[in-house]
Amino acid sequence: MRGIALSDKIRFLDTTLRDGEQTPGVSLDVEEKLAIARGLDSLGVQVIEAGSAMTSEGERQSIKAIAASGLDAEICSYARALTSDVDAALDCDVDSIHLVVPASDLHIECKLRSDRKSVIRKAVEVTEFAKDHGLIVELSGEDASRADMDYLTSLYMAGIDAGADRLAFCDTVGVLVPETTAEIFERLSHLGKPISVHCHNDFGMATANTVAALRAGAAQAHVTVNGIGERAGNASLEEVVMTLESLYKINTGIRCQDIYQLSRLVSRMTGLPLSPNKAIVGENAFTHEAGIHVHGLLANTKTYEPIQPEAVGRKRRIVLGKHAGRASVELALHEFGIGVSEDQLAQIVSRVKELGDKGKRVSDADLQTIADTVLSIQKEPKVKLHELTVVAGNTVTPTASVKIQLNGSEKLEAGIGVGPVDAAINAIRRAISGVADVRLEEYHVDAITGGTNALVEVWVTMAMADRKITARGADADIIMASVEAVLEGINRLMRLEEEERIKCQIR
Repeated sequence: MRGIALSDKIRFLDTTLRDGEQTPGVSLDVEEKLAIARGLDSLGVQVIEAGSAMTSEGERQSIKAIAASGLDAEICSYARALTSDVDAALDCDVDSIHLVVPASDLHIECKLRSDRKSVIRKAVEVTEFAKDHGLIVELSGEDASRADMDYLTSLYMAGIDAGADRLAFCDTVGVLVPETTAEIFERLSHLGKPISVHCHNDFGMATANTVAALRAGAAQAHVTVNGIGERAGNASLEEVVMTLESLYKINTGIRCQDIYQLSRLVSRMTGLPLSPNKAIVGENAFTHEAGIHVHGLLANTKTYEPIQPEAVGRKRRIVLGKHAGRASVELALHEFGIGVSEDQLAQIVSRVKELGDKGKRVSDADLQTIADTVLSIQKEPKVKLHELTVVAGNTVTPTASVKIQLNGSEKLEAGIGVGPVDAAINAIRRAISGVADVRLEEYHVDAITGGTNALVEVWVTMAMADRKITARGADADIIMASVEAVLEGINRLMRLEEEERIKCQIR
């Protein structure tokens, strides 16, 4: 295998907008296709296969819009070996066509009901027609990995004689392995024209086969963002690029730091969520459990990361759970620049373990929220919760009872509300009504992480007289998070009032 020289220029043809859109259930409108095309162009992709011009009027409008948007990338349309397909592409003002011709006997006989000679004759005819009309032609052998290699070579040579600018080898059903791929592309790289590799992922080999082809002489890789496509998808742009960049030390010309942003854009617009363990762009790709990994990462991030997350526009996430120890939590807090006392650390660890026992993983965002909450309530509270009981249901009025310690004295009170949170807050307000007239002016809830067991962050704006403060609480239980936020607000307002009273006395 000759291997890629660092001076070689690897090109990428991205087919997210054509092969990727053929994913069942995906249909992109003009604006969505334009946004993705702009992202691909900004990333540095050389060729954008914008769609199949012969598909529909809506598809043609999308391709025209992309072709007219002034992108640096070459804009390409998929075409069958039909002059009418070329006419449709010409009507969209594209730069090139990806001319796909069945190459295996299985496709020629069963799909086309034709023969080898007829296929070559038609490929030559359409190639010449496209070249006569000023188009760049990339002649692609469909199902080439199951084709007779001598026939495939004859097809390519006929296309070259007709004026084809590039060739493409399609592993249409993903049956190649890297060793075979290398052998094939070592042979095809001597045909005198640049050859592309187009791999599908039916056996999970698309990235490996694409890299093997590039190392053996392929000049261009066909890829899709997030590896989307029919069945198991296509070779993943982010995987191929980062394999070349990080493992083979090859400058691909791709702006790698923008990869994650484009990945999220494509996921959102196609409605295709990413698997958490998807390489490079999956949610867990740079997520670490606490313990020995956190220790290692803080010593040197290379211990458990093959690439820096920032290289692809990501950030590292640290996840804690019930197995977290004081040292692990303290190290994680240190990474976020949060300093705590021994007592504060103990409370944070306790909350992390409590959530872990409920099956919840505590992310870096969760940990920072817990830490902020603990740090904010460390000042001696005027109001402290001892007990909270809430009753709610579809046939009962939501009712809450609270037992609180108020300035050293114990108070028991109850309240009702439109829901359990409202009832709990009303009970607290009743319990302190003789001491402080506190109003709840704003209430906002965020689920920090997904899932029904998400850590909930509650923000409240509390007011007393002419003072207003914002406070927050965090817990897996929305009622407890709300009570925690309200109590924090009450305590801070009461402390402010006391401080102001002391200042007045001094004056």
